[in-house]
Amino acid sequence: MSDVIVVAEVADASVTKPTLELLTLARRLGSPVAVVFGDGSAVAGTLGEYGAAAVVWVADPAIDEYLVAPKAEALAQIVAERSPAAVLITSSAEGKEIAGRLAVKLGSGLITDATDVAGDGSTTQTVFAGNWTVTATVGHGVPVVTVKPNAVAPEVAPVTPEVVEAAVTISDAAKGARIVTSEPKAASGRPELTEAAIVVSGGRGTGGDFGAVEALADALGGAVGASRAAVDSGWYPHAYQVGQTGKTVSPQLYLAAGISGAIQHRAGMQTSKAIVAVNKDPEAPIFALADLGVVGDLQTVLPAVTEQVTSRKG
Repeated sequence: MSDVIVVAEVADASVTKPTLELLTLARRLGSPVAVVFGDGSAVAGTLGEYGAAAVVWVADPAIDEYLVAPKAEALAQIVAERSPAAVLITSSAEGKEIAGRLAVKLGSGLITDATDVAGDGSTTQTVFAGNWTVTATVGHGVPVVTVKPNAVAPEVAPVTPEVVEAAVTISDAAKGARIVTSEPKAASGRPELTEAAIVVSGGRGTGGDFGAVEALADALGGAVGASRAAVDSGWYPHAYQVGQTGKTVSPQLYLAAGISGAIQHRAGMQTSKAIVAVNKDPEAPIFALADLGVVGDLQTVLPAVTEQVTSRKG
């Protein structure tokens, strides 16, 4: 069975949920090999629980001292050694940059923002601002595919992985951009927007008051998002913008509150598994996309939903 390389993400000494999803998808294609930038022995147990037959870790200091170029270079050397059937990477900003650099180094085809990967290597994507769903395959070289979070539910498949340290050489050319300082992101207590299974987003209809949006997101254990109109008005930080010029999300549940549903916003969320819209305008375009639409004032509807969710949890 061919190897399938999965680039593992580790945050706060824990394997991220999107990595577990990639391992689940990788098992459709072959035998998953998790590549960890850092000490892989600490997370080998978790990776093995989700099917990683091998954990290859890279300890070169350049990985942490410089931007993504050393990671792409190290990964290219691991791919050359193992000749995998495919390389799967999370569709984060860093993941897509690594994937692009890797594909160039390998002379391979690249697919980004896949929402599914089939056993024959074909992928599903949405293109042209989300207006089309396409099936694509890589026709040359080792396929490099970035996959959106929440593409599949992680499934355990326990194995005892082989844990090895990769012998890689990082060139001076990859050390052009040094990281001189970094500051951890302030903890919000909410899941990362692009990884959350539930996202509650607010738009122009909030009038700048995101209290009801945040309360419902917290009751559901979800993340908070915002439309471009809300961000441009200064009501919410740009880091939380969902849309063509913001972040792309694909949660199990997306709740759009006070968002009209312009094509730019839809491009960032319409691959969500279920969409609920709350808007005072019954003609709002978002209702054409929604699985459930509620015509009403979000400042009335959302607190009522939050109360019901909280009472049922209690």
